[in-house]
Amino acid sequence: MRKSFLIGTVLAATIAAASLVVAQDAAPAPGGGKGPAKGQTRGGKGRGPAGPTGPAPRMSDGTPDLSGAWMGSGSNSGDISKGLKPGEQIIMQPWAEALMKTRKSQDDPEANCLPTGVPRGAPYPWRIVQTPTHYFILFEGNIHSFRQIFMNGKHPDDPDPTWYGHSTGTWNKDTLVVDSVGFNDKFWFDYLGHPHTEKLHTIERYTRTDLGNMTIDVTIDDPGAYTKPFTTTGRARLQPNTELLEYICQENNIDLVHVNAPAQLP
Repeated sequence: MRKSFLIGTVLAATIAAASLVVAQDAAPAPGGGKGPAKGQTRGGKGRGPAGPTGPAPRMSDGTPDLSGAWMGSGSNSGDISKGLKPGEQIIMQPWAEALMKTRKSQDDPEANCLPTGVPRGAPYPWRIVQTPTHYFILFEGNIHSFRQIFMNGKHPDDPDPTWYGHSTGTWNKDTLVVDSVGFNDKFWFDYLGHPHTEKLHTIERYTRTDLGNMTIDVTIDDPGAYTKPFTTTGRARLQPNTELLEYICQENNIDLVHVNAPAQLP
């Protein structure tokens, strides 16, 4: 049985800094740090076998098949600014920069077993499930949550603010483009506490470059907190023969009371 123990801020940040550069791997979350279960692959650079090789598979309609269990994300969960595309920069509104400086790790929603939002990742696998009308992203980590992407759908005129927003999907050649609006302002972009507002609009681009790898670029547009849009880039690696395990972060969350440090990396 897997138990959910929150690790201390310093350890979490150290792991994040060491292994969570988005262009390489997924970010370790404060809500775990557990190793893979017997017979499971919890991959990532230096933590398991490389993904399988070969061409990217396709669905019967010719679109790329993105299904499977993956590790990785579209941003650096330790510090989102470390995963920017070349030439990009983050310029915060003064109020957002001031707020970020006041945040402490114990207040991180992820440390409190709440969703990571978009595009922040976690050190656990996630699975894409494709149907003709909906794509689903199922998460093992934290609250064992999911996202639904409405294929060729439209956003409601006034969506209720939610942790994952309202997402629509379209194909641009071999890239899945996911457009999301309707976010709440509660989740953090990273361990440092980069904030956002309900004006947040994200565009994610998922491209399966071969059988074992997928690139994920995320454009973040939030005029409420940042002076201009910026784009992060990351990578996910296929985890063969891996199934998502039940992980309930709320169980045995005994370390949060000991986390009382500024939201920063060492």
